[in-house]
Amino acid sequence: MPGPLAGVRVVDFTGVVSGPLATMFLADQGADVVKIEPLDGDITRRSRQPIDKAGEFSALFISSNRGKRSLAIDAKAPAGREVIMKLVAGADVLVQNFRPGAMERLGLGAEQLAKIFPRLIYASISGVGESGPYAKKRVYDPIIQGLSGLSDIQADPATKRPRMVRTIIADKTTAVFCAQAITSALYARERTGQGQHIKVAMLDVMLAHLWPEGMMQYTVVGAEATTADPNSRPDQVFESSDGYITVGTISDSEWAGFCAAAGRPGLKDDERFKTASGRFMNAGERLELMADLIKLKSTADWLERLDAADVPSAPILRRNELVNNEQVVARQLIAEFEQPNVGRVRQPVPAARFEGTPSAIHGPAPRVGEHSEEVLRELGYDDSQIAALLRAGVIRGNGLSEETE
Repeated sequence: MPGPLAGVRVVDFTGVVSGPLATMFLADQGADVVKIEPLDGDITRRSRQPIDKAGEFSALFISSNRGKRSLAIDAKAPAGREVIMKLVAGADVLVQNFRPGAMERLGLGAEQLAKIFPRLIYASISGVGESGPYAKKRVYDPIIQGLSGLSDIQADPATKRPRMVRTIIADKTTAVFCAQAITSALYARERTGQGQHIKVAMLDVMLAHLWPEGMMQYTVVGAEATTADPNSRPDQVFESSDGYITVGTISDSEWAGFCAAAGRPGLKDDERFKTASGRFMNAGERLELMADLIKLKSTADWLERLDAADVPSAPILRRNELVNNEQVVARQLIAEFEQPNVGRVRQPVPAARFEGTPSAIHGPAPRVGEHSEEVLRELGYDDSQIAALLRAGVIRGNGLSEETE
């Protein structure tokens, strides 16, 4: 059964991670995503350690581009732009994450295309938006972590030194926001018949993402100094006698359950921790006390006790433990498939599960230009025209254009 976006064609002009991951989500949900690549391929094919002999694939590239088709083309060449315009003519969505102005110089800006293709949904991903003093900044994930307050949220509670999250969280969160916005625009077009331009900036996304909980003390205007900083407390990583666990004690019943599991039932009546607000205001003392108690027993012992008391808890898994974790295995959250020129690879299955129109991993990541000839034939080009474009260096086919001449 096809996915919920079957029949939707996406022209993917994105590189690195935020854009490719957004369009990969659409591919998982059944969209035909045609990845427009420069003749030497997306930078992430080679910006991380390649995992194939030809140097076309990195693990990062595979994890952001599975299930797509690759058209490798010189978009600056007149013949290349002609191909792209034909492709866009039959597309529902175009996604790009070039710096502001780049697509306009190619004649592929949102306003330019809207005049020709009014039903086109055009999504632009940027770092900090298209206006303001930072608009021309070159931006990567750590820049957004610094600007959004995330590094301050991660600051060491004792020294207050800001720290980065050691994953590209701004890129990946932006991808989710962008994919959701595109599907909303597709729904709106079903009602109005009109496409539109969607602008998604990484800085905007992270402010929206972090505000609940992370910015609580700045929510009420004029009360900033009187509201507790939720980030001035230790994290909820607790060392047991043989590993690490995390425990949640937000509700009164959870706190009472923890105290009972620890063999200290009287702690539930400690005035500092008796109420949810008290546990929040005195979080530092509460978490330090919990840490001292948790060190006394093994991880298995704690998890058994806490589960019996209905207290949220889990082992903190090392990455090498994740694939074989009992919950991950039971839910079949990791899929395996053959990636040409690489071998067997693992990928997480699509997170959103549709009952009637299931999402799925629709194949491996493409080689550079693997589908160039295929896409051009769909656009009406014959073999001689395709061969001429290959000879002229306008397109790259099947990853090795010289083999197709």
